[in-house]
Amino acid sequence: MLYRSNTAIGDVSLLGLGGMRFPVKEDGTVDEEQSIRMVRHALDSGINYVDTAYTYHGGLSESIIGRALKDGYREKTLLADKLPLWLVKKEEDVRRFLEKQRERLDVDVIDMYLIHCINRTGWKTVQECRILPILEELKAEGKIRHIGFSYHDDADLFEEVIDAYPWEFCQIQLNYVDTEFQAGLRGLRYAASWGIPVMIMEPLKGGRLTDAIPPVIEEVWQTTPVRRPPVEWAFKWVAARPEVLTILSGMSSMEQLEDNLALFTREDLPVLTGEEEALICRVADLYHQLIKYPCTTCRYCMPCPNGVNIPYVIRYFNDFGAYEHNPKLKEEYHLWLNKEEHASGCVKCGACEKACPQHLPIMQIMDEIVEAFGE
Repeated sequence: MLYRSNTAIGDVSLLGLGGMRFPVKEDGTVDEEQSIRMVRHALDSGINYVDTAYTYHGGLSESIIGRALKDGYREKTLLADKLPLWLVKKEEDVRRFLEKQRERLDVDVIDMYLIHCINRTGWKTVQECRILPILEELKAEGKIRHIGFSYHDDADLFEEVIDAYPWEFCQIQLNYVDTEFQAGLRGLRYAASWGIPVMIMEPLKGGRLTDAIPPVIEEVWQTTPVRRPPVEWAFKWVAARPEVLTILSGMSSMEQLEDNLALFTREDLPVLTGEEEALICRVADLYHQLIKYPCTTCRYCMPCPNGVNIPYVIRYFNDFGAYEHNPKLKEEYHLWLNKEEHASGCVKCGACEKACPQHLPIMQIMDEIVEAFGE
């Protein structure tokens, strides 16, 4: 297993185990016993960073990981969990959620505690509910060890958040296609300039970069002098960034875990030549060309008077077309967006189209999204 070191945190496996996509049975329920076996096999094989959250698998992820960490496995683990920021309404909620998480995990202390999913709305909650002072109290009480955050908004706000507090770590989405999405490469470098270690989520873009490869992309991969599967190219691109402390992967089967373990024991994984970087940039450009509607997420269309999250629903729809109608996108659309944010909430008022600098036919796009994803 490859490791990277941080003065405050210690040695961290470059591959981290995410607890959001545990294996499920045919009836759709989580296969808890298989999940426990996977967590323990990961730890036995050198992974030491395990990440979960209050809402993953409806709360079962925390309980599963808690069971997996019995019998001496807790001592092998840097355990990461997250405060569900969008559920915090008052100061008392911070302690209440943490206590529930410690109960589910059945641990005294959580090593890496993140404020989950900071965006513009959530950042106001952080300030209004005094979340950071409360987390400092909890740290002083020995209930958490390191304070960080995960992020889902633009790069400008990311820099504001970084500047506001002496964070011990942060977590951002990054892959070779999403270099300018949310915090992106700009955010990665900015955090590193402050000496803040960065954990990476969505290195495979939720499986879109590996599950169903468009023919035009497959053609490029087939022309490379050194043949590598798409998953290796994706991990290699992220691993080559020295600012990255660990790369999270939500593995759904023992086979995926074994494949990833094999990759992350190779010393050449973080090595990327100039020619390889150019090749990956070419593939990224081709993916961008497959996008139907060139929304730049500038947010001039927001806020929608009826609550539709216009940039995000367009992004899901664009990905649906570019990534071979990957069914995971429908699942994510309904999982990560509230019902009132869906395209079905569009009432055709036209305010968004008047504001859009790209002159996109947004009302028509909303109809197409409803047709593709349903209500």
